[in-house]
Amino acid sequence: MATVSIPVNTSVLLLDIEGTTTPITFVKDILFPYIKEHLEDYLSAHWEEDECKQDVHLLKKQIEEDMRQNRACPVHSVDQTVHTDEEKAIREVVDNVLWQMAADRKSTALKQLQGHMWRAAYTSGRIKGQVYEDVIPAIRRWRGKGLKVYIYSSGSVEAQKLLFEYSVEGDVLDLLDGHFDTNIGAKVDSKSYKNIAERIGCGPDEITFLTDVSREAKAAEDAGVNVVVVVRPGNMELTNEERDHYNIITSFSQLEVLG
Repeated sequence: MATVSIPVNTSVLLLDIEGTTTPITFVKDILFPYIKEHLEDYLSAHWEEDECKQDVHLLKKQIEEDMRQNRACPVHSVDQTVHTDEEKAIREVVDNVLWQMAADRKSTALKQLQGHMWRAAYTSGRIKGQVYEDVIPAIRRWRGKGLKVYIYSSGSVEAQKLLFEYSVEGDVLDLLDGHFDTNIGAKVDSKSYKNIAERIGCGPDEITFLTDVSREAKAAEDAGVNVVVVVRPGNMELTNEERDHYNIITSFSQLEVLG
């Protein structure tokens, strides 16, 4: 099995989740269906709670922004005022969330609500976070060599933490130095990676980013970040040009830290 050496000046490993640390099927076959099946019941149970009200408020702001940008969205908007029947308002939120999920939107408003729903599922034991078996041993090895390990995912920071706190490997949250989500910027925007470097307190060239998505790899590369593309079962196929261009691994065990 061929190894890939990360640049000797790397001090930080930045990891994507879906398709990189975690099977893409976990998100598509377990996490997303859980939201669709339990969304209406969850909103009904928590509608009057401050956290839920804040989630709905964020969704409303997202809809207003979509309308300003002339983006397609469900015909009605979310309204949580006293003038709106609760069931009708909940139905409107459900419609909007399902529409965003069908369109594979990565909006912060959507991710925040999903994160709160997944928290309830993880803490009750209904869901356990899946990670590839090569991930945790590799992270321990990297940390043993003095490297810091951060997560950067489109899922909310809370959802990320839940996955690693309630994982099939147990609570491995303490192996991670920090988390970033779309609040730092979109994963396909090179500025996001500069923001992350600034937040961590290192140069972009001191970060090696592991992802399965070529558009994210390009954005990171444009920011001066080192990139390794991870090929896992079910991930999107890379073009021949991409395969020639990027360092590629199929397991974290192939990543060699020099020094």
